[in-house]
Amino acid sequence: MRFELVVIGTSLGGFSALKVLLSGLKKPFPLAIAIVQHRHKESGSLMSGYMQQYTTLPVHEAEDKDELLPGHVYLAPADYHLLVEQGYVTLSVDEPVCFARPSIDVLFESAADTYADRAIGIILTGANRDGTQGLARIKACGGVAIVQDPATAEIGMMPQLAIATTNVDAILPLPDIAPYLVNLLSRVRS
Repeated sequence: MRFELVVIGTSLGGFSALKVLLSGLKKPFPLAIAIVQHRHKESGSLMSGYMQQYTTLPVHEAEDKDELLPGHVYLAPADYHLLVEQGYVTLSVDEPVCFARPSIDVLFESAADTYADRAIGIILTGANRDGTQGLARIKACGGVAIVQDPATAEIGMMPQLAIATTNVDAILPLPDIAPYLVNLLSRVRS
């Protein structure tokens, strides 16, 4: 199979968007999924339990050196950057990027550097430009770039900036992203 990793970035409105996207992904899902959702540094670790209600895929708050397993969802912990290496995740407390830690750009750029054309990047709702450079790097490395249609986003700024910066592969209404992803992966396997 060509692809190995899905990375998702979202900010304002992201909890609702992630519920819709994750509920559309069922076992057995063939790729690991790493997610950055902007949140306050003192927000705690309740997000994984909250998201677990909406998917059959196991949802984890990422810990340093966790193995990336197919069909598992890894959430960036509050106040840590989430990066991917070949087969595992790492955490960092480096300076915020685009005023955010965790930063979407940090995750996406590490995915592009490590997985290149085997990475799929997805930008969802949000109110800043974080993720714009990272999605462009994934696309430049031969990966797939998917963006939520700004008209279906709670806040369209992040998707709009991603579309303006990158020649994306698909701009989709939120409910269509999971089916598109499943279809893309089934075409690659056959």
